[in-house]
Amino acid sequence: MNLLLLLVLLTFSKCKKGSDVANPENPADLTEAARGGASSITGIKTIDATKASSDGGFSYKVINIPGTSDSQNSPSASTLKVFENGKELGPGHAMHADIRSKGKGLFSHWAGGLYFSASDNTDPRTNGRTYTYSLDGSNTATILPPVTPPVTEQPVSGSTAIGFASVDGKTTGGIGGQTVTVTSLSALKTAVESSSTLIVLVSGKITGTGFLNVKSNKSIIGLTGSSLEGVGLMMYGSSNVIVQNMTIRNVVTYSNIIIKEGAHHIWIDHCDLSSDRNHGWDYYDGLLDVGKRADYVTLSWNRLHDSHIPMLIGFGDENTDDIGRLRVTVNNNYFYNVSERQPSTRFGYMHVFNNYLQNGSGYGIGVTMGATVRTDNNYFENQAIPIFTEYNAKPGYVSGAETNIYANSKANRISTAASTWVPSYEYKSQLIAAANVPAVVSAGAGATLKR
Repeated sequence: MNLLLLLVLLTFSKCKKGSDVANPENPADLTEAARGGASSITGIKTIDATKASSDGGFSYKVINIPGTSDSQNSPSASTLKVFENGKELGPGHAMHADIRSKGKGLFSHWAGGLYFSASDNTDPRTNGRTYTYSLDGSNTATILPPVTPPVTEQPVSGSTAIGFASVDGKTTGGIGGQTVTVTSLSALKTAVESSSTLIVLVSGKITGTGFLNVKSNKSIIGLTGSSLEGVGLMMYGSSNVIVQNMTIRNVVTYSNIIIKEGAHHIWIDHCDLSSDRNHGWDYYDGLLDVGKRADYVTLSWNRLHDSHIPMLIGFGDENTDDIGRLRVTVNNNYFYNVSERQPSTRFGYMHVFNNYLQNGSGYGIGVTMGATVRTDNNYFENQAIPIFTEYNAKPGYVSGAETNIYANSKANRISTAASTWVPSYEYKSQLIAAANVPAVVSAGAGATLKR
């Protein structure tokens, strides 16, 4: 009978924090420091967050944290302080269920392990931030700068574009044609305006003015370190075009890339597009524009920055012949240091997912003139109006607004009932958690490919 009573007592004394089991490692597997024998540890120590394991929800676990940790009998025994880029997280001694469901920097030092969450509920293994701790009350002397995750150059891919560029046909560009390398504006013009199927590799810095009229069946791929300065690319009625890894800057009068006049099956991928915001709104046009009956377009993994009006889909309220066209996928793009149009759209069907919209002074995604837009897992940060439907003659329709994260942003202004439209192509396997978008997209978007 006494033995039975002892077993019952042991069962109910297992490590718990509130109603949530912490599942600590076997104490026999912990180091002496992790069992509380490291009182001599002083100063700031680094946490290798990349080795953390998911504990569910927003909680991540790091084992073998030294010092006296909390326990069922002493729930506030730990003196651990945790810092993210030098800023103290907390409060500590949190319930594990709260760390998982609420996050926002809550943490617990429990049975020799650290259960913690990032300040904005991103994944600390991939968000590029530095995590440190102290046991003796030390605070970090300075705020550490954000650490950008190392960018591993990705090879130029011959795979199929995600989204509308692969609907009702394929976008293969110049595959099957001759490969040419160009180092001058005249050579680039000859290649892209040729009627032949070509893969055009752009090398070095090429400067000029105006635009080049890209013909069908072309792949235009920037080699590492290349740029196109002052000259835009226009797809005017052409089809089956891929533009990849291009850096295009400071195009006056025209947008950096324009897709129009019935152009279709166009894929713009991993490009870096910019101008500046020092010359006023009328000096430069946009960075990446689609309109006038264009269709079946994918815009992916691009970095669009230093522009008042980076992306426009649908050029005017009067262009009613765009109805039934302008099917555009916008995914994994990084917008920053911009004013509005991230993007703006009229009439068409647009799918916007896993984009990072940072520090927009106007609106983020504009949806007008009956356009139908599905949003999935975008991250809006410091946006005056994340999603806006009412600034043109009539509003459009939005679905999926609840899947996005709105960090330090004001409310959406959506005046229409939620749409039920979703694109017909498979994309859910490509979604990443909205909380991870800033780290993943800022590291991977732009001219990061290798050729």
